[in-house]
Amino acid sequence: MRKFLSVLLAMAMVLSLTVTSFAADTAADAKAEMAGKTVILHTNDVHGAVEGYAYIAQLKADYEAKGAEVILVDAGDFSQGTTYVSSTKGADAVTMMNAAGYDVVTLGNHEFDHGQAFLGRMIDSMDFEVVCANVVSDTCSFPPLPPYTVLEEGGLRIGFVGVVTNYEGPGHPAGNASSFAGLTFPDPQRMALKYAAELRPKCDVLVLVSHMGDDRDRELLAGGASQYDVVIGGHTHEEGDTLIGGTLLTQTGKDLRNIGVTTIRMKGKKVVGVDFRLVPLADYEPDPVFQKQVDACYANPELNRPMGGFGNAANKWGLANWMAGAVADGIDAEIGFYHIGGVRLDSIPAGGVSAASVYGLEPFGTLVAEMKMTPADMRRMIVSKYNDPVNVKEAHRIDLISTTPYVIVTDQADNALDVEFPKLREGKVYTVAVSDYVYKNYNDLNYTDGKITEEDVTGILLEELEEDSPLRIDNTPRQRVRRK
Repeated sequence: MRKFLSVLLAMAMVLSLTVTSFAADTAADAKAEMAGKTVILHTNDVHGAVEGYAYIAQLKADYEAKGAEVILVDAGDFSQGTTYVSSTKGADAVTMMNAAGYDVVTLGNHEFDHGQAFLGRMIDSMDFEVVCANVVSDTCSFPPLPPYTVLEEGGLRIGFVGVVTNYEGPGHPAGNASSFAGLTFPDPQRMALKYAAELRPKCDVLVLVSHMGDDRDRELLAGGASQYDVVIGGHTHEEGDTLIGGTLLTQTGKDLRNIGVTTIRMKGKKVVGVDFRLVPLADYEPDPVFQKQVDACYANPELNRPMGGFGNAANKWGLANWMAGAVADGIDAEIGFYHIGGVRLDSIPAGGVSAASVYGLEPFGTLVAEMKMTPADMRRMIVSKYNDPVNVKEAHRIDLISTTPYVIVTDQADNALDVEFPKLREGKVYTVAVSDYVYKNYNDLNYTDGKITEEDVTGILLEELEEDSPLRIDNTPRQRVRRK
């Protein structure tokens, strides 16, 4: 028996040593695999979800511990979204990006939400390179931005060109025209090609950091003349990973749910391969020190206190219906419209609803606008938006959610021909409420007695929560499209 136990003990020791040796070999293999490689960790459309930066800081440290050269990049829309970040106009987001160690970013359309002068001051506080090849300033309050930068990592010269969309303005990024006073935005595709040609001889790896949207990125690459090795994309909130003409096109979604990990494989000074994987941050561990900064940012009792509650869960349609009704009620209008792009949350669960949730739903400080419109005027507004040839990502969809039901009638090519209003009387003039974004930016509006009121959307929503809770949210779509 004693001999048998001795044999078992010896086997256990051998197994323990084998496991320890295997773990050490695995760690050594992982380190050997990454040693000397260049890894680009990249994000896009974070929209104020700063809790994710604690995970990024840890992920970056892990790759560096394996011997990789790590570059941290963002493709825009990092400074607006959640209440906690929007309340500081993006300053908290920049503080955390500085701490996480970002190297290069380009601007998204929402970086301009508080005006170019404020953005100019915020850029001064950024410890990373801000590149944007298609923004031109003639105002002293906004600094000229470099179109590109070249970083040297592990003996490699890696060039980063940045561009931002100008398609939704038109002629400038999406947003109120007043935010872009003093700035012009040349065509981003043309500028991406121009600076690729200029930069290609000066670097070993060429990367486009694009806030154009994956559709415009695909157009650029399909032309075959881009010369880029990688396009790190943003703006359309897609999760994408594809090769177009030998160039890797990526995008990581939104709200820092994922981070992109792009590994560049070289043979000498020549790129021989680019690998990409999408890492869900929910499956990763945050950096504990960084997490304390995140917790401090979110510890605001006034914002976190429930202002009221929902009696049922609200989906995106339900939230849009609530907002359309609220803007109408706020100014005693007969009809309310709310644009779906201004509904910034996909859902709110049943139960208590905090001020933070409401500000996350509408983070722009939007005011209510009032117009007098006939059904013919409303029809013109809806058809024009549905067929929008400029802001194509908002075209051919139901963009304007309304308190009154309607049906968009389209032809076989999905062009809007007519709008049917079953509950409205033709020729009657109605008081209509919309957001000031619609009032200022939508083309082909026809109305009388138009004005922007002093009523703000978040104030109206909060008041309804406080006075009428629990609210029953109608998640039923009131609008639909019918092919003729």
